[in-house]
Amino acid sequence: MSKLFSKSFWDIVARLILRNKIVILLGILAITIFFSLQWKNMRFTYTEANLLPDDHEVNVVYQNFLDIFGEEGNLIVLGIKDSTLFTVENMNAWNTLSDRFKDFDAVEAVISLKDLQKLVKDTDNERFVLEPFIKDSIHSIAELDKLQDELFNQYPFYDNVLFNKESKTIRTAIYMKKSIVNTAARKDFVFDELIPIIEEFEQATKMDVRVSGMPYVRTLNAQNIVDEIGIFIAGALLVTSFIFFLFFRSIRATLISMLVVCLGVMWTFGIIGLLNYEITVLTALIPPLIIVIGIPNCIFLINKYQLEVKLHGNKVRSLQRVITKVGNATLLTNLTTAAGFGTFILTQSSLLVEFGVVASLSILSIFILCVLIIPIIYTYLPHPKDRHLEHLNKKWIGGFVNWMEKMVRERRITIYIVAITVLVTSIIGIFQIKISGSLIEDMSKEAEFFEDIRFFEKEFNGIMPLEILIDTKRKKGATKLATLKRMDQLEELIVETPELSKPISIVGLAKYAKQAYTNGNPKYYQLPTSQENLFISSYIKNSSSNVDLLKSFVDSTGQYARITTFMKDIGTDKMERIEENLENEIAKTFPKEQYDVTITGKALVFLKGTKYLVKNLAISLSLAILLIALLMAYMFRSFKMIVVSLIPNLLPLVITAGLMGYLGVPIKPSTILVFSIAFGISVDDTIHFLAKYRQELQANNWKIKKSVYAALREAGVSMFYTSIVLFFGFSVFTVSSFGGTVALGALVSATLLFAMLSNLLLLPSLLLSLERSIANKEDLKEPSINIIPEDDDDDDIEIDVIDSK
Repeated sequence: MSKLFSKSFWDIVARLILRNKIVILLGILAITIFFSLQWKNMRFTYTEANLLPDDHEVNVVYQNFLDIFGEEGNLIVLGIKDSTLFTVENMNAWNTLSDRFKDFDAVEAVISLKDLQKLVKDTDNERFVLEPFIKDSIHSIAELDKLQDELFNQYPFYDNVLFNKESKTIRTAIYMKKSIVNTAARKDFVFDELIPIIEEFEQATKMDVRVSGMPYVRTLNAQNIVDEIGIFIAGALLVTSFIFFLFFRSIRATLISMLVVCLGVMWTFGIIGLLNYEITVLTALIPPLIIVIGIPNCIFLINKYQLEVKLHGNKVRSLQRVITKVGNATLLTNLTTAAGFGTFILTQSSLLVEFGVVASLSILSIFILCVLIIPIIYTYLPHPKDRHLEHLNKKWIGGFVNWMEKMVRERRITIYIVAITVLVTSIIGIFQIKISGSLIEDMSKEAEFFEDIRFFEKEFNGIMPLEILIDTKRKKGATKLATLKRMDQLEELIVETPELSKPISIVGLAKYAKQAYTNGNPKYYQLPTSQENLFISSYIKNSSSNVDLLKSFVDSTGQYARITTFMKDIGTDKMERIEENLENEIAKTFPKEQYDVTITGKALVFLKGTKYLVKNLAISLSLAILLIALLMAYMFRSFKMIVVSLIPNLLPLVITAGLMGYLGVPIKPSTILVFSIAFGISVDDTIHFLAKYRQELQANNWKIKKSVYAALREAGVSMFYTSIVLFFGFSVFTVSSFGGTVALGALVSATLLFAMLSNLLLLPSLLLSLERSIANKEDLKEPSINIIPEDDDDDDIEIDVIDSK
């Protein structure tokens, strides 16, 4: 009954397609225009990838911090390490450069050497006043020498904040307005204002300015993503079309396939715009992925068409059979691939959910386009010539198939030994895999901004903000001396941690106030005693409102204080160890009944996000395996066949994971995608092989060996074609400047190559070795879905009702 339903369904589909060609083409054109109109809604992300669900505890803590102190990733730093800076002309030029940025709407504040203020004691009025280090500009070498002496020897409050006294590196801090730091205005400021002004300065002074900070790095990194989309699409088209042409030796077939996948790319961009999603480092991969995944569909359909033409020479019957015979198989293989991507929808991470939604819909779209466009176009084209069918008789393909058959027939024990050896070796490698939660690891190592990141890591211990939020649970509790002493104790641990920069907080300001109270003596740069604190507090109260240095360190109520430090790009293990040390010190120093202290910041959020994804990897992959197993069960209705079919597809995943361990490729957001993607794609080969195998069993009166070899000879060629296209197609991603994208491309390519060999060698070997317990009529009942219908001439569409011209 199911066979008749499947057969009649695809007969109806074939009739509808071939009898309504004009309507369908117009419909595709209308949908393409509609999707093209949605492109205007596409926008590139201006924030870091948040891998955690919105209601995750880490996100809640971070959002609480932002609510109190605002966006913490709004700092751009300019740095310079050049002995020629310490001349009157160049120092004034540097200060002028910093001043120029104060006039831009995107800038909230600029702090440079010229903006530094001395906190000076006014004994007559019992108050503190601010005096600039540089009143206007520097006029002589003597003034410059005095400035260096004061900065590097007398005011430790500013050391490692705006200068490094050991290396004489100077930097300027530019704070962007928090309201625009995550908008398109940030990009306009960086490219239209910041970079041109810096380049002008470099040309005039011949000094090299280093630029970094999260807004700057994120802007340039996002631009690299945008630039690479075009490269990936062009590369995928070039590589897949070239390989396609090598296989088919037909410009016509190649152009038809390129038309289909280009429409698929247009629809993908339309889906992104329609859903109002951002283009991230992940969704940017989908358009070239659609090209790579769409070409195998074209191969199966065109190859089947040409085989049918060669068999009986009737073009219309061939096109009808392309739909009825390959429709089910192509639909199911696309469904399994979409299922592999679709499991990301269940991760609760908005980044991966969007990736899963767009990828799944795009895969189904490319299937629809292939099934509709290819048969319709061929109805308008002339009958294939002999040269178009020559590839079906290639001797080297026959040699490859013969080699596979020989291995399965004579070397099954060797195949099992190799498979078990590789499995054990890979499992050992899996235990060597590390997890990476670095914000910058996947960024282009060749980019100039990446070199600048390393520069600031060396000179100032990093650019990635790490924040500690102290809730004193009472108003003005943050300014109490007892709180300051506890914070100072925690800061000592931060100073002793080489991966962290000098902490910035109200503690430093309190020490600076005591130094000022003692007439600027640097040896008194320390927290005041209880008695000193009373006098210093009175001086602070009498100071003018201009001496408002607290607002960056304490909230308006005085209940919350922050300690800001910056991290180097370190491994996840070190980062977790630092977090553990900080938490232990916090637990020891801050009693829970008096203080609520939390660690947050973008670097920590990203690390936790990566850990969250790793935990969900097993769930995501298990769901993909379960979905595909259920699909196989629905097709074959045999538990034994499900187990046998999953083995050759799980083995390549284990091999890839082992390779990651041996090669030092860490688990991170980009490489996490490999397993679900590769499994969803590689199982397609299994479906095609088992479908053909079952058909051969029925045709050969359940003769196992004859059926396995027949299926291997026929399905093996298409499986080889598609696997080679997928291998080289995914290899396109290895030209990326992003480490994660390179790893994704290389690992998926390797996994699909292993999967092809596993499906062509291990799967038929298992079927032959277990023939008595698996391949019989009871285990292979009538399938719910008849994947490849048997030949039946009387169901062909009447030739005279179709205008094939």
